[in-house]
Amino acid sequence: MNTRQEAIEYGLSFNNTYLEAPFHDDNWQLIRVKESKKAFLWIYEREGCINLNVKVDKEWREYWRNAFASVIPGWHQNKEHWNTIILDGTVPDEVVKKMIAESYDIVTSSPTKRIYEAVKMIPRGKVATYGQIAYLAGNKDMARAVGNALHKNPDPVNIPCYRIVNARGELAGKFAFGGEKVQEELLANDGIEVVDGRVDLNVYGIDVSEIKRE
Repeated sequence: MNTRQEAIEYGLSFNNTYLEAPFHDDNWQLIRVKESKKAFLWIYEREGCINLNVKVDKEWREYWRNAFASVIPGWHQNKEHWNTIILDGTVPDEVVKKMIAESYDIVTSSPTKRIYEAVKMIPRGKVATYGQIAYLAGNKDMARAVGNALHKNPDPVNIPCYRIVNARGELAGKFAFGGEKVQEELLANDGIEVVDGRVDLNVYGIDVSEIKRE
């Protein structure tokens, strides 16, 4: 990706988005989310290259800046929350697209929604790991975000977060579900055996390849 049009087309491929040039300067174009009118992608030319400003999670901000010389603190924006991608050909297309998608996710708060939808996919009698839920939610690297989202679960009845265990099959902490044995009891009601605080993933773990992503 190295042209303005490519960036615009990709930005507009996300749901409920539109293009705007609000500064009476055609060089500056923004792609916003319709309902909130929040911008997640700024597109402009500077020093002979198309630049993209994208919103960035603080946990990834320095990672992207350190990984690519052409990803710099947001130009003309809050450098704590925005990065600038210089489209000079040194940042792979898939990485550029990932950063744009992350910006859209931050603005729309959709990572949490995707996590909850992924949890709902776990059938009764099965468990999933944090990493598997992250994968089903579209980003295998956000296992920590899965834990944060489940901690704030707004609908435990319909979002069965008790079916999530760690990579070793171990249950959550003593008070994660309101009592030391609550998660174990909920799993037992699903027909899942817990031995010494652990579930056998070979027996009860989901196969992500068989889970249909919506």
